[in-house]
Amino acid sequence: MIRTSTLIGALALALGSTASATDVHWDMATPYGDSTFHTENIRLFVEEVREATDGAMHIEVHSAGSLISHPNIKRAVRNRQVQAGELFISILGNESPIYAVDSVPFLATSYDEAERLWQASRPKIEELLAQDRIKLLYSVAWPAQGFYTNRELDTVEDFEGLRFRAYNATTSRMAELLGMQGTQVEVPEIPQAFSTGIINAMITSPTTGVDSTAWDFVDYFYDVQAWIPKNMVVVNQRSWDQLDEATRDVILEAAQRAEERGWTMSREEAEAQKAILDENGLRVMEPSDELMEGLNAIGEQMIQEWIQEAGADGEALLRAYGID
Repeated sequence: MIRTSTLIGALALALGSTASATDVHWDMATPYGDSTFHTENIRLFVEEVREATDGAMHIEVHSAGSLISHPNIKRAVRNRQVQAGELFISILGNESPIYAVDSVPFLATSYDEAERLWQASRPKIEELLAQDRIKLLYSVAWPAQGFYTNRELDTVEDFEGLRFRAYNATTSRMAELLGMQGTQVEVPEIPQAFSTGIINAMITSPTTGVDSTAWDFVDYFYDVQAWIPKNMVVVNQRSWDQLDEATRDVILEAAQRAEERGWTMSREEAEAQKAILDENGLRVMEPSDELMEGLNAIGEQMIQEWIQEAGADGEALLRAYGID
């Protein structure tokens, strides 16, 4: 005959095991502030996951680099310092040129082209991440990149000598080709970098321009539509594997919705944020034909350099994208 105390102990143990298996708390690091549409989209994503799991799966978002700085997010996810993170894909360009394909100048300059490029590059990016025990959930584009300067730009020669914000290998190379001095500056540091004279020019989206109140530091935004880069949301593979199948399905479904919603938000954001730049006194400029001719020539050089660096994988990716 089984004693009552034994049954109570066994029941308590079983209940404790169930709670530890189903109640999950993840930390998620993102470098962007709460007003950025990427962060707003992430918060919608994690809320959908929480609601669909009746609160059993809770993902706490640490925004604006408050927990992990941007360059360290991938490593933090790989090492399970955090279970999830968001990062700018091409910040990993030094690890593999495949990560930098969406920031190759003038390779994909419209949203339709950017989406095709993403579908072509996603399998290889997933393969690279898997080597570091990281799983990709979804990716969302930024609006197209343009130049912010305190100097008029009529030709590419006008870039000479500018102190330029670089944030990956591609922007560092662009600075070199345009005769600028490139300096690594993360998004939260942009206002201070301008105010202290570390930089006086940058290429980024209208969104980041508004978030950093660029009109306080520069006079012009040149809408050159250089490229449409993306962020990606990733999770630690071991943490993922420890979830039950139902929870994984919930997260994947929410991730698919977040990707679709995020691209729509990005398209809407592009024009709205350029209007805000203009309203705050920053002159939104259409580039001259001569300026675009010079930039396109540099873009072609950088495309060829990327192909040489990426090798057979890069050639296969571009064929999938539609370039032979």
